[in-house]
Amino acid sequence: MRERPLAVVRPLSPVLRLAGGPEAPGVPSTARAGVALGLATLMTLVAVGSAQGGPGPASVVDVLAKWTPLLLRGFGLNVLISVVAIALGTLLGAGIGVGQISPLWPIRTAAKSFTQFFRNAPWLVLLFYCMLLLPFQMRIGGLLIVLPDWLKASFGLALAVAANMSEILRGAVQSIPTGQWESARSLAFSRRQILWRIVLPQCLKRMLPPWMNLYAILIVSTPLCSIVGVNEVMTLTADALNAESRHDLLIPMYLYILVWFFIYCYPIARWTTALERRFAVKL
Repeated sequence: MRERPLAVVRPLSPVLRLAGGPEAPGVPSTARAGVALGLATLMTLVAVGSAQGGPGPASVVDVLAKWTPLLLRGFGLNVLISVVAIALGTLLGAGIGVGQISPLWPIRTAAKSFTQFFRNAPWLVLLFYCMLLLPFQMRIGGLLIVLPDWLKASFGLALAVAANMSEILRGAVQSIPTGQWESARSLAFSRRQILWRIVLPQCLKRMLPPWMNLYAILIVSTPLCSIVGVNEVMTLTADALNAESRHDLLIPMYLYILVWFFIYCYPIARWTTALERRFAVKL
């Protein structure tokens, strides 16, 4: 008898593989999960917009398109606040972190007190204090400096970032094997030379992943600024909802903003994971 050929099973399509099927070559499972989550969120947004679209002249999608330029400007302010806060907090926190490992007990005590206080303080409370205590403008010599609301909010977030950055640096320094300190001392290096030429350069790759993780937490915390009166994306979204006076826009508008934050933060999370694998310390 003539044998029948065996059935050949074709591979799944790329769309099914992204949705959770067999892993495609060269595509990490976490990356596929993130893409699938983003696609599912966008599909949900469209479905909610179609289901809740009222009988008015403009559909939900048209309203979102109309307000997108204004909302993008507000989202840009969120990004600006996060960049200013992470820059100021990193510079301040690096100095405080070095102070935590200082051999002088007054400097070490002051640095640890600052770190523990602001690290455990609610971010929203810090925002209120900076918004209420900092002046609207200040004069230095003959120069008048205006402090807008978003800049004062950046100062408040920078205090929390500085405290966390101080702990990141202290942990990175303490993770360096003590044998390197002893070897450097045997070569007649001073403590300052050991710290700046040997230890801190090795700490950079150890601090980079947690520092990026801290920035991701910071950017998703910037909507807190809307509570203290900063015209960022959440404030402008509420203004758009009030202007439209349509209850069916509530879920699509906030889901729209959620997708923006996800698109901005997800690459940071993937890059952080890659750096953690690359800079993993092998014992």
